[in-house]
Amino acid sequence: MPDPSAGDYDVLTFDCYGTLIDWGAGIVGHLQPLLLERDAHVIDDFLLEFFAETEPEVQQDGVAYADVLREVLRRLGDRLAFSPTDAMLDAFADSAGDWAPFPDTVDALARLGERVDLAVVSNVDNAIFERTAAKLGAEFKHVITAEDVGAYKPDPRMFDAARRAVNGTRVLHVAQSLYHDIAPASSFGLDTVWIQRGNNAVRRVSASPTWTFDSLAAFADAFVGTESGDG
Repeated sequence: MPDPSAGDYDVLTFDCYGTLIDWGAGIVGHLQPLLLERDAHVIDDFLLEFFAETEPEVQQDGVAYADVLREVLRRLGDRLAFSPTDAMLDAFADSAGDWAPFPDTVDALARLGERVDLAVVSNVDNAIFERTAAKLGAEFKHVITAEDVGAYKPDPRMFDAARRAVNGTRVLHVAQSLYHDIAPASSFGLDTVWIQRGNNAVRRVSASPTWTFDSLAAFADAFVGTESGDG
C-alpha cells in the first residue's frame, strides 16, 4: 500500500499521551523515586503494566482524569503495602502536565501542521492538556477531551465527538494505543496510523491499522514527502 499522503486528508487527529507525550517515562519518572523512598523495589515494566490494567478500570467510574491518576496510585499503594499521602496523590495527578514530548514530536507536528489541520482526541482533563499544549508548539484546530465528552477512549463517544468536530472533512487518526485508539477509530471507518512507540502502559488488543510507522518522525517524512498522485 502507498504511504499516506497529505493530499488525501484534511485533518490529522492525534492521541496525545503515549503518542505525542512520553507518558511511560512520565509515569515511571515520577513513581520510581516515590517507591524507592518506601523501599518498594519494582521494575519499570511492572509499573507500566499495572497502569495499563488499572487505569481503564478506574475510568469506568467516570471520574476526572486527575482523580484517575490519584486512584491508580492509591491502588498501587495497596498492591505494594504502603499508603500514599494526599500530597503524594495530588503530586502524581499534577505531574501529568509536566510529562515531556517524545524527541521527534515537536518537529513532526510542525511539519505536519504546514500541510493539514491538526486535532487532538485525548483522555485527559482540559487543565492538564492546556499545560501539555504549551510543550507541543502546535496549533490544534480541534481539541476533544474526556472532560468535555464525559467518556474515555475506547468509548465510541470520544470518536463520535471528534467526527462531529471535524464535520465531514477527510480524517486520518494517528495513535500509539491499539486498545484506546486504533481499534475504536477503525470501527468508525477512519483510516489509522499506528505509531509503534513500544510503550507498555496500554492494554494489548488485536487491531488492524491502515499504516504502521516506528516513529512520528517516520510518519511525517512519509506524509509530507508524498503528495497524492506523485507516486
